[in-house]
Amino acid sequence: MPPVFPMLTVLTMFYYMCLRRRARTATRGEMMNSHRTIEANSRTSPLHAEVVQYAKEVVDFSSHYGSENSMSYTMWNLAGVPNVFPSSGDFTQTAVFRTYGTWWDQCPSAPVPFKRTPPNFQSQDYVELAFEQQVYPTAVHVLETYHPGAVIRILACSANPYSPSPPAEVRWEILWSEKPTKVNASQARQFKPCIKQINFPTNLIRLEVNSSLLDYYTELDAVVLHGTKDKPVLSLKTSLIDMNDLEDDYEEKNGCGMDNLNKKFSSIALREGTSNGYFDKLPYELIQLILNHLTLPDLCRLAQTCKLLNQHCCDPLQYIHLNLQPYWAKLNDTSLEFLQPRCTLVQWLNLSWTGNRGFISVSGFSRFLKVCGSELVRLELSCSHFLNETCLEIISEMCLNLQDLNLSSCDKLPPQAFNHIAKLCGLKRLVLYRTKVEQTALLSVLNFCSELQHLSLGSCVMIEDYDVIASMIGAKCKKLRTLDLWRCKNITENGIAELASGCPLLEELDLGWCPTLQSSTGCFAKLARQLPNLQKLFLTANRSVCDTDIEELACNCTRLRQLDILGTRMVSPASLRKLLESCKDLSLLDVSFCSQIDNRAVLELNVSFPKVFIKKSFTQ
Repeated sequence: MPPVFPMLTVLTMFYYMCLRRRARTATRGEMMNSHRTIEANSRTSPLHAEVVQYAKEVVDFSSHYGSENSMSYTMWNLAGVPNVFPSSGDFTQTAVFRTYGTWWDQCPSAPVPFKRTPPNFQSQDYVELAFEQQVYPTAVHVLETYHPGAVIRILACSANPYSPSPPAEVRWEILWSEKPTKVNASQARQFKPCIKQINFPTNLIRLEVNSSLLDYYTELDAVVLHGTKDKPVLSLKTSLIDMNDLEDDYEEKNGCGMDNLNKKFSSIALREGTSNGYFDKLPYELIQLILNHLTLPDLCRLAQTCKLLNQHCCDPLQYIHLNLQPYWAKLNDTSLEFLQPRCTLVQWLNLSWTGNRGFISVSGFSRFLKVCGSELVRLELSCSHFLNETCLEIISEMCLNLQDLNLSSCDKLPPQAFNHIAKLCGLKRLVLYRTKVEQTALLSVLNFCSELQHLSLGSCVMIEDYDVIASMIGAKCKKLRTLDLWRCKNITENGIAELASGCPLLEELDLGWCPTLQSSTGCFAKLARQLPNLQKLFLTANRSVCDTDIEELACNCTRLRQLDILGTRMVSPASLRKLLESCKDLSLLDVSFCSQIDNRAVLELNVSFPKVFIKKSFTQ
């Protein structure tokens, strides 16, 4: 009788190949089900005691609803044990991001999105959490207390934020990811995704969120990290069928990541005599147009096929708009160096979230801009914590055509660095949300950058007198269309009067959580009379907003699309009905915690105006 072992070997190999094919073509849900099967069959030694820990510290984040000088609605609430869970509702002790839904993408201040963004990158915000002990993660639980469903990606980092010496290598690994999905219930839940096993211990976890499908702000209470001190060992039987691992292996072998960026653009790797197929017969411009639809990794792959396509993939015309934010976890000085010859014509550049923890150095960034900065019109640098004063000086010297600069949440930039922005006289959009810009530097910027159309100064806590700033804006920025003064602490009716008279083109104004503004001074009524083009007006948490203000808006601001009067005690359903009848384009009306607007009134308004999203929040 012949031995059966060769036949078993062949069957095993065939089974393995089938699983690889399924890993490449299966839906995300099928892959998750397979992953659950693996975890259910895992065998861990009893000696590997599980460690369960809450976050010790919030290390970094992209935005939050709260103030820099408070704990209400801030990301810092994610540190420590739960404050609210398992209760549901709107609570100040939770962590809340700045935006939700698609409303912010529909505002006049919304920037044009970058093309060539990979479809699997849909993150809008993030928060990074440090834990006491490094462990091999076995589970990550997120305690969501209001409008859950925003978390779409969880990552782990090999770097220990509490280590006294910098690590030789920093790795980020995706533990779990999913496309944004609609969660119909707004109640609290403990989100427990099935995570991937990694081969290094971690005490740094990153949550990335997308709130575009939410009906209101998501609220997070705590994050729990489960793990073992020793690396858990899976049996050979189960380790062979992890669909996620197979997928990652496939991606790595085919060189899809940014790690191999240097090699992918190298023509040395091309075989001699490689046929160009029928592409030789196509016009050069047509090939360029076709390649415009490819993402950066796809260009990298295509560059290795033949010399003709390598030439097209390295053409600077392919890099006029370059979005590097999706590759923040891999992008480094070496990547910029090899992209440099291809980016001499770049006009739009997105480096948001990149370069942190030593990935990009000041010298590497400076070298890149000296070669590639002359044509730059738009530069996105949100949460790029490698930036210092030298970087802003280089930007001001090399990017003389710059019109759009985003420094949102670059809270490690020293105050004196912002003086260099005044040299960029052609700026039309400037985002300084959550930065340490001071009054003197900002006045200089406003004085020299008179072409500004979009300005964000939300949560800039170092500014001493917002009335002075508002007066300068009114005097110098006559073309201003949008202004974000979210949580500016001391603007009064005098500053509002200067704005209203000096910036008649304003279409968007955010005065949310500005406690020094009082309706009794007539400031809101004056705004309505002098700014007929207003499409978005946020008066969030101003308890003094009254019926007179709403009626003035109804009479004068008929183009209004979004209005937030959360927290007012003085507005009645009758005035809101007048507003809705007058403002035919109104799509968002937030009346949460408005004491005169009960659920019945909201229901009646919804019936009469079904196209308007009327939000009424609650607390249990």
